[in-house]
Amino acid sequence: MNAEAVSALIAKHPALKTAKSKLEAMTPGSYVIHRSWGFGQIKSYDEGTRRLIIDFEGKKGHPMDPAFCVNTMDVLSPRHLLVRKQTEPEVIARLVAENPAQLVVEALEPYPNNATTAIDLEITLAQVVGEDKFKKWWSSAKKTVHKDPRIAIPAKKTECYILREIPVSNVDEILEQFNATRSARRRIALADELIATFDARKDTADLKPYLEAVTTAVRDSNQLTPAARLHGASIRDTLARLAGADTSTLEPSQLSLVSSIRELPAIAEQIPVQFQSRFLGLIKEAHPVEVRDIVFNLLKTSQGKFTTECINFLVENDHADELAATLKRWQVEQNLRAPVLLWIIKNRHSKKFAKLLNDLITPRLLSSIFFAIDHEALQAATARRIPLAEILSDDTELIGDLLSTADPETARDLANTLLLNQGFEELTKKSLLARFIKIFPTIQTLVASDAESKEEQLLVSRESYERKREEYETIVSKKIPENSKAIAAAREHGDLKENSEYKMAKQDQQVLMAQKAQLEKDLGRARITDFKEATAAQIGVGSIVELKVGGTGKTARYTILGAWDSIPEENIIAYKTPLGLALLSKKVGDTVTVKIGSAEESYTVTAIARHVDGK
Repeated sequence: MNAEAVSALIAKHPALKTAKSKLEAMTPGSYVIHRSWGFGQIKSYDEGTRRLIIDFEGKKGHPMDPAFCVNTMDVLSPRHLLVRKQTEPEVIARLVAENPAQLVVEALEPYPNNATTAIDLEITLAQVVGEDKFKKWWSSAKKTVHKDPRIAIPAKKTECYILREIPVSNVDEILEQFNATRSARRRIALADELIATFDARKDTADLKPYLEAVTTAVRDSNQLTPAARLHGASIRDTLARLAGADTSTLEPSQLSLVSSIRELPAIAEQIPVQFQSRFLGLIKEAHPVEVRDIVFNLLKTSQGKFTTECINFLVENDHADELAATLKRWQVEQNLRAPVLLWIIKNRHSKKFAKLLNDLITPRLLSSIFFAIDHEALQAATARRIPLAEILSDDTELIGDLLSTADPETARDLANTLLLNQGFEELTKKSLLARFIKIFPTIQTLVASDAESKEEQLLVSRESYERKREEYETIVSKKIPENSKAIAAAREHGDLKENSEYKMAKQDQQVLMAQKAQLEKDLGRARITDFKEATAAQIGVGSIVELKVGGTGKTARYTILGAWDSIPEENIIAYKTPLGLALLSKKVGDTVTVKIGSAEESYTVTAIARHVDGK
């Protein structure tokens, strides 16, 4: 945009005066980043339509109104990494491959004060490196970045990476932070960083004062959980060896901290991953007689990598046969929890565990998997990922392996269980059912009848879906159990025919069960959308529309969103409302007539925009 175009735009929209410099920077050739569309380049400005023409990834020649996008789109500096990936691809590729610390330095340079949050930096780096490669690359690159004396590392993701004016050695930085805090947790974490960084041949710092501080924190702090205290004691002992001190004199000892069997499950839930193997070794040392039973109990409620550590410990300590028998028993009792099921799935082809797992890879295991996924979906307060559901979808051979010994009737029952499972989206269910049908073609009839019985889907936003899900969870986990208690209490009051409290509680039960059934039906029909599918060409779910009301000359502006998104006082309406339904698929110039009650009104569409562009 040139100065003339900017002035004309501000004249039409005076509120844009404060954004004048930003509008002037929106010139052809400039690179931008938009909240919804991501990275792109301004190609031109159309004077006639007053639209910027922008090439986004996967959306070339996209027109955008500067008045709409000025608050949702930023013009990037030529030194920004995303820009340089386009203008200097070989340089950036070399830094990614060979010098990640320098890449971070150059990422920080264009920012004001040479600083940006860890979240923002990681988002940028992910786009530069590639989303699919970033996690592994960053896990390795961070070690180099954290050692670079030019870069100040934040303690939290909401804090900033800072490019220092004067480089500071990593050890000096850690010691400086150590001296500046009185938090026992923070001092233990910094001592752990110091151990990883410290080189006795090069570093001259006297470690004894820091050993004394960590020893005091482990011994006296009331901030520490049992797991944090045990981990702190391990770090303290390592620091003592670096400082040349005698660890046997330090209290409390690591063994004393695992002496109470009752506290071990709580410690296992919170102990850091890198300390899990050591934790099991301490249990064996402290409880040589009971260790097998203790580890079986820990395995039953284990999470993540600790599940693997427990199984490896049992196998390495000659308890493989007992482990195989226990897993079979837990399967029969429906006590195989998701983390153990995940481990079984991932290791089913392992030669090391073949004898242990051969008898478990059956249709019954698939039933256990569906049960665990459904349970986790019902317990989840948010739409968090369910790893067991993801691996069932991603591992294309898994269903075939589990159904290898199934008969058609068993396979059909399992397919029906899948259709009713609340842990999968509809598209995922169809993909998984296709794998059933490939092995048992007769299951196709089940899919057909299910498709016929399905009602029309509801388009909803993520936020409104979460509200409905929370309402469902409140009914299932709180209101229904409370009602059951009320019924039981009322029943104890005597003759049920004359018992008004019992009748009221039973009426409440009917209402709650009806609400639960309706919510299950609604949630089952819901399809979450981010409204990005809406276009400016015609009205759809996710459109902002300007209307001329009847022949009055009055105008109205409505945002049409999902079925559960109405906020009437803000002129946000659901697409299922009479006005919303009447406007769907209409274009600029079209007129619709809407009857609400006894009143009838006509509306003419004068403008259409996308809701996501105005965020």
